[in-house]
Amino acid sequence: MSVIETATQVLRDEAAAVLSLVDKLDGQFEEAVKLIENAKGRVVLTGMGKSGHIARKVAATMASTGTPAFFLHPAEGIHGDLGMVTADDVVVAYSNSGETAEILNILPSLKRIGAKLVAVVGNTKSTLAKNADAVLDAGVEKEADSLGLAPTSSTTAALALGDALAVCLMERHHFTADNFAVFHPGGSLGKRLLLTVEMVMHKGEDNPVIPETSTVKDALFVMTDKGLGAVSVVDGQGILKGLMTDGDVRRGLERGMNFLSRPVKEVMTLHPQVIHKEKLAAEGLHIMEQHKPHPITVLPVTDQSGKAIGMIHITDLLRQGVV
Repeated sequence: MSVIETATQVLRDEAAAVLSLVDKLDGQFEEAVKLIENAKGRVVLTGMGKSGHIARKVAATMASTGTPAFFLHPAEGIHGDLGMVTADDVVVAYSNSGETAEILNILPSLKRIGAKLVAVVGNTKSTLAKNADAVLDAGVEKEADSLGLAPTSSTTAALALGDALAVCLMERHHFTADNFAVFHPGGSLGKRLLLTVEMVMHKGEDNPVIPETSTVKDALFVMTDKGLGAVSVVDGQGILKGLMTDGDVRRGLERGMNFLSRPVKEVMTLHPQVIHKEKLAAEGLHIMEQHKPHPITVLPVTDQSGKAIGMIHITDLLRQGVV
């Protein structure tokens, strides 16, 4: 077989292994969901070797989607880490054979503690399965390697079954995009749903503002000093009256140098697009990108009274990961 042919066969075998799980979904899966949903404690996932890697990943998926969960190494468990497990918890144990010694060694303690047990196994008649409150059948016909020995199809199937369990719990908990953002503040979704204009705007001394009595030359100095390529033009009470950008200055200078001495209120853009500080930064980016006829790069930030209290620049939003 060529490399491509071998890879193709592996993917087909693993895809078939995952699809075969559909016919195995039954009341035991529903019972596992019910046990976890009704538990007052957390989900403790455990497994040894490759099964341990799968259990660790499923624990991370559950934790990030609204089901408090953590991974317990079974070998560490028999040396004291079982103290992290309580009677209110549900233990989800991964073992393809269902006879993994390290997993079986913690079963007496789990029963003594009183935690419920869900077994994810490739052998539903195994010791682990017989001692579980719910059994999830992750068995596959064959592994994907040529020798049929390396954990390949079996781990893929076990992972998919764990994802199915996590997603079912996620929906039962009515987990929303806002919840997801809270748990993922460093991700792009978190930035879009959590980051407000106030968190990224230039304010105070960094806010480019000039009185409406200023000249274009004055505006140019402020633009250069603040580095945002624009200034908010305000009246004596700080109310926003207009906006002037470096593009306005360049276009004006094409008509002659006397443009610099003109009053800024005669050449500024009246009624510019603005945004309030409590709005999401993502909304500001959307306004900039959707502005017609051309996208804009800055937005003055105003309060409820119309005062110019800040300014956001598109580069600040992109730097923060608001996309």
